[in-house]
Amino acid sequence: MPTVLVVAVALVDIDSRVLIAQRPEGKSMAGLWEFPGGKVEAGELPETALVRELKEELGIDITESCLAPLTFASHVYEDFHLLMPLYACRMWKGDVAPMEGQQIKWVRPVRLADYPMPPADIPLVALLRDFL
Repeated sequence: MPTVLVVAVALVDIDSRVLIAQRPEGKSMAGLWEFPGGKVEAGELPETALVRELKEELGIDITESCLAPLTFASHVYEDFHLLMPLYACRMWKGDVAPMEGQQIKWVRPVRLADYPMPPADIPLVALLRDFL
């Protein structure tokens, strides 16, 4: 079973809300809410991948030094194992905007459990609630 490395971020705004994005139609797990991020390409560092993904998905610029490693998720799906480091980020340049047609929401950590998420993201919710 292959392991897929995916990186995610808890973007935290000045009001301590966390950004989540809804997976668009046509993608696997469409309609579920997740933390922004994406696949780490071969030879790419997780932090570099996250900088690239956030520019593509949300139109914002972050620097690797603003990424604080927080935790990780490890989940076995039917045909692959997902390993997902989660970073926290409180500083970026630009206005957050959905660049790929996805819905986005700023959510208080105590409300994250109200949104259906992929199985790998669910364990991260309690940690963020307690951390933030």
